[in-house]
Amino acid sequence: MKFGIFYELSVPRPWDREAERTVYENALEQVRLADELGFDQVWCVEHHFLEEYSHSSAPELFLTACAMQTKNIRVGHGIVVCVPQFNHPVRIAERAAVLDILSGGRLEMGTGRSATWTELAGFRASPDDTKKTWDEIVRCLPKMWTQERFSHDGYAFSMPSRAILPKPYQKPHPPMWVAVTSPGTEIDAAERGLGSLGLTFGGFSDQEKRIAEYRRRIKSCDPVGEIVNEQVNTVNFLLCHEDDATGIATGTRLAGTFNYLASQLLSAREAYPSRSYPSLGLLPQLRREQTSPGDAPRVPEGLCIGDPARIVDVVRNWEACGVDRINFLLNAVETVPQEQVLASMRLFAKEVMPKFAPATAAATAAAGGN
Repeated sequence: MKFGIFYELSVPRPWDREAERTVYENALEQVRLADELGFDQVWCVEHHFLEEYSHSSAPELFLTACAMQTKNIRVGHGIVVCVPQFNHPVRIAERAAVLDILSGGRLEMGTGRSATWTELAGFRASPDDTKKTWDEIVRCLPKMWTQERFSHDGYAFSMPSRAILPKPYQKPHPPMWVAVTSPGTEIDAAERGLGSLGLTFGGFSDQEKRIAEYRRRIKSCDPVGEIVNEQVNTVNFLLCHEDDATGIATGTRLAGTFNYLASQLLSAREAYPSRSYPSLGLLPQLRREQTSPGDAPRVPEGLCIGDPARIVDVVRNWEACGVDRINFLLNAVETVPQEQVLASMRLFAKEVMPKFAPATAAATAAAGGN
């Protein structure tokens, strides 16, 4: 089992001059510490127009800063919206290659198609087309990275023969992933030889079934690229504290704040019924899990909040489900003070990580261990 961190870069109102800068600076400090502690991936989303929930419209710039300030942690571009109204496919390939070069070959390439009406309508993109354009673009990217010259005549875009430069540092190209928020998308990932970048907070039994089917199908995949990425990531919250009750209270406040923000978003299918979005996706699920301010704290199944012993048990359950890595959301609109976030990371690295992998001397020292 490996561990990463995951950023939406949510910014609380009021938006004075320092608000966004503070969130970005805090995130970079967390990334530097994560690199020291042994977290092996940092992921950052691409979102547009989502007030407070995510001010991360240029994740490649944030991830470049991460790469410049760290040595080992891999940078996850996740996901890049593969819809031509958002990003021209050539620009996706070019920017990814530059990030891979600057990071010294540490890029993980996440792909997806957006799920909110706010974003799709904001770019005048039809929900009916996004599955088709994502599939087309995700098959073109490896060719752009590996062929000396590339030409294309398709539905999403067309272009004459050109040299797309630079090329990625990793050969033949960076590992590729797809965001999995709806049932069935893990099948899309498996059939194309892509890693499953889970972005839901579901319970163990449902995830175990979906991962088993992913493992079965990827054995006979027709990969879109020159390598198969058979990894399964899931996302979670992290609040690790010596006192279990304190960890639960703070962690549920963190999860509840995130769910509240997410519940304000309008999913594509709720505004525009389309066969391209067969399920409602993540947002209605988060609304169901949202609690009222007066409700007593409870720990939904599978959340990594509480004391180290509780979190070890939860991680073992995820490991038994077949998950390769858990990516942690560490904060939401700065509801947890920065020093508590850093302390939570250090305690997790000291007390939980060693149970799943040998701790390096550097990680132990950074965590404050002996």
